[in-house]
Amino acid sequence: MDFSFTEAQTAVAGLAKRIFEERLGPAAMKALEADPERFDRKIWGELAQAGLLGMSIPEAHGGAGHGLLELCALLEEAGAAVAPLPLWETLVLGAMTIERFGSDAQRARFLPRVATGECILTAALAEPDGDDPMHVKTTARMNGGTWKLDGVKTCVPAGSLAERILVPATTGASTLGLFLVDPRAAGVKLERQIATTGDVQYRVSFTGAHVPSEDVVGDPSCGAAILEWLIPRATVALCAMELGIAGRALKTTATYTTSRHQFERPIATFQAVAQRAADAFIDVEAIRVTTWQAAWRLSEGLPADEAVAIAKLFAAEAGHRVVYAAQHLHGGMGFDVEYPLYRYYLRSKLIELTLGSGSVHLARLGTRLAEE
Repeated sequence: MDFSFTEAQTAVAGLAKRIFEERLGPAAMKALEADPERFDRKIWGELAQAGLLGMSIPEAHGGAGHGLLELCALLEEAGAAVAPLPLWETLVLGAMTIERFGSDAQRARFLPRVATGECILTAALAEPDGDDPMHVKTTARMNGGTWKLDGVKTCVPAGSLAERILVPATTGASTLGLFLVDPRAAGVKLERQIATTGDVQYRVSFTGAHVPSEDVVGDPSCGAAILEWLIPRATVALCAMELGIAGRALKTTATYTTSRHQFERPIATFQAVAQRAADAFIDVEAIRVTTWQAAWRLSEGLPADEAVAIAKLFAAEAGHRVVYAAQHLHGGMGFDVEYPLYRYYLRSKLIELTLGSGSVHLARLGTRLAEE
């Protein structure tokens, strides 16, 4: 069996890597991080012109018609560059959901403009009392031909940049709906939350927020099934970004330890350093294998719940070990904000805790084993 990338996946990864290396160097990253929204429309437009934003958009809507594997190849490179861009939010949480479950009108309205970089999307999947997207307290009720939403979502990425926020809300005693909410609409309030990475997230409050019926994704009573489809794909996409983060942190560490000398020899030749780096290399490869295994199973329509949980467990736990070891082997340099390594640790921690930590996914695997 051939496990190598296809020509399309290789081309996507290579093009994305080139753009990120050219446009997100140290000076550009510092300037971008000084921006209140941490968003560079010029880079976003360049990704669109290169066809990367429309890569997984159907050809009928101006995209290339590729799938989850190509999208993960892009996100791995975004992770390697620690690119503070709403790629995961727009392409996975938003566009992928609309493409699969949206109406023809919704696809025509949003997907072509995602491909051209005009439209940014995101989703609100966490609430104050927990981060399990399936446990929803936000409510939606029909009133005069439109829906009214009430509730609170937290840690919403790219909330102020997005044209629409995908919001799960209960529509009955045991039913969910998914709503494309305009963050600038009446009854919607955004409050800034600064993540440990410095990225801006939002606490979004809904107080009788009006959502027209044409902005409901799918059947308003079948949102749980849509979330059950989306969450594994969003989780694997996070794992792909973590793979890029861990891989680049390890390469940076290898460069540093082979050039840093102590006692007239590179510190990479010291046994303790070499063993720590070797363990990190094994962890990176474990993240790689489990991530692509889960992504492939999802892309083929195969049962993937167990593979996704394993992938997120390794991305969270092994990813943490890698970036922690990278900082340790760098010594004081690892904590210098003028040196790029610190960004990898912070971004890795954010991904680790998004859509369930390693402990959460380990518990799910244990439950599955107990049930079997």
